[in-house]
Amino acid sequence: MFDRIAILGAGSWGMAMAYMLDKNGKQVKLWEFNTDDYRQLVTLRQRSDKLKNLKLAPSIDITNDLKYALEDVQLVILAIPSQFLRSVLVSMKNYHFARTGFVSLAKGIENSSLKRMTEIVSEELDVDPAFVAALSGPSHAEEVAQDMPTAVVVAGSNPEYLTNLQATFSNRSFRAYQSNDIIGVELGGALKNIIAIAAGITAGLKMGDNTMGALITRGLAEISRLGIAMGAQAQTFAGLSGIGDLVTTCSSKHSRNRYVGEKIGQGEKLDNILNNMSMVAEGVATTRSGYALAQKYDIEMPITNEVYEVLFNNKPPDVAVGELMERKLKAEIW
Repeated sequence: MFDRIAILGAGSWGMAMAYMLDKNGKQVKLWEFNTDDYRQLVTLRQRSDKLKNLKLAPSIDITNDLKYALEDVQLVILAIPSQFLRSVLVSMKNYHFARTGFVSLAKGIENSSLKRMTEIVSEELDVDPAFVAALSGPSHAEEVAQDMPTAVVVAGSNPEYLTNLQATFSNRSFRAYQSNDIIGVELGGALKNIIAIAAGITAGLKMGDNTMGALITRGLAEISRLGIAMGAQAQTFAGLSGIGDLVTTCSSKHSRNRYVGEKIGQGEKLDNILNNMSMVAEGVATTRSGYALAQKYDIEMPITNEVYEVLFNNKPPDVAVGELMERKLKAEIW
């Protein structure tokens, strides 16, 4: 089990994870890059814009000194949005991590490289890939911070390391399973955010349960097709980081990605929506990556294509839904 832990990124997920691991009896350092947010956390032990009802315990060591955050820790948890992870890792290149484990919490795919988060960790840092893992699943920070029962999956190549991670994270309200399919777990967690934007769009257009059921089912089909083409295991998409996270994110009031889609369905412009959000909706950037990966691997992903057209080419949402419905008829295939 890991007892000395650094969490890089004090957004909602980083704060919720700090709260939970502190409750598990761990020594937690929570690093925040933004000076104003760091000062607010140190002064108030909470943030007015993220998880405002969560007050962090005095035992959690909050810092904006990256070198200090990484000193004498056994595990580094990366709670940094996907498009910013590489820049933080580059600033860590001079540190030595021979005996340190890494866990990525980000659910995204880098736009510039089309790489998963754990691939970026292994590229930028001199670490053993056997000690790099991803944590994913239906796990809204708002509910983790309220001790609501939550189940996730930790994925990697080293069973012993994953077993230690399970023991580190798990408690009465948080249960971790393990998987050796890190490709599938990361892709499931990232790509479902695209479908969640689509789900929000249909909600904004005041479409119903039939629409949502079809969208989730066919969304899972295209996520699975791409994942398998990229080397994932088919059964992973029937698990927590697949259908579990997809259903939760498409239907939840806590979902940032669904929120973006809902506002678009109601007629708002993307730039205006993002400018008024205090948190990152990973699905917007991931739509670019998912669209590019579908082309790279020659995989049919019609929902992803239509979300891309709505977000970045100003296609009217109702037209996008209509074109999905009027596609050439075919057999239901996975």
